Amino acid sequence: MYFDDSPYAGQLLFDPQEDKIMPETKAISSAMASFLFMELKFDLQSNAFFRELLPSLQNNFENMEVKKPNIDESWYQVLRPQFEAPYFADLKSFLVSEKRQYAVYPPGPLIFNAFNLTPFDKVKVVILGQDPYHGPGQAHGLSFSVPDGVPFPPSLQNIFKELHDDLGVPMARSGNLEKWAREGVLLLNASLTVRAGQAASHSRHGWEQFTDAAIRALSEYREHLVFILWGNYAIAKQALIDPFKHLILKSVHPSPLSASRGFFGCHHFSQTNKYLIQNGIGPIDWSLP
Repeated sequence: MYFDDSPYAGQLLFDPQEDKIMPETKAISSAMASFLFMELKFDLQSNAFFRELLPSLQNNFENMEVKKPNIDESWYQVLRPQFEAPYFADLKSFLVSEKRQYAVYPPGPLIFNAFNLTPFDKVKVVILGQDPYHGPGQAHGLSFSVPDGVPFPPSLQNIFKELHDDLGVPMARSGNLEKWAREGVLLLNASLTVRAGQAASHSRHGWEQFTDAAIRALSEYREHLVFILWGNYAIAKQALIDPFKHLILKSVHPSPLSASRGFFGCHHFSQTNKYLIQNGIGPIDWSLP
């Protein structure tokens, strides 16, 4: 028996002719326990190969902890029930399968970038998107944002135009919105990953349940936040938000297909800062380098 898609690729771990585990397998059994049990979800009692390993690995299983996701600690505490829910295990399995067959954006370390740059207790504003950009090098875990040096997508160009018309902010030279994130703007997509070249390809696989939980938590446990909802998809999320505790700003999407029907002239950036100041919260510095 060989494992072709594992840390042990190419190693003979079980000799079917001898019906026994190879010595090399026992030598790496501690590391192998984590891979077999946590990643492949094997039932170790199901056959002789794994039953022979089980006694020597029992202590490893008892001491083994589920790997913590790469997400800010404040968000981890809020969203921990989601990480432990069955649907999230299914989501992880789906992502593993997708990555074996396709390019997936953004890169793994940036999936929770929005949460890591804007901790739960630092959020002032939420701008909701649908899913990441699906072109090479565009997505980096923040809604509407692209890394430095990447051409502005059309919706982002229109966002900058409205920002300039609303507050007189100079047109940005970069589409990287990390500065906004550090100012307290949670740039959250409903789906946190996407298959290359296929918009919405990772929708309805669990991400929406996860990000809905994040929105509900902000609505319930925080006060005087501004939720900016552009387009029908985002506007549908208003059902998750308490309008008596927060300001909800809505308009059509900044896409060129709709921006002229109500996005331009919506003044959401100035309205956001007016509301924050009225509630004793520092305004957002929307300027970008």
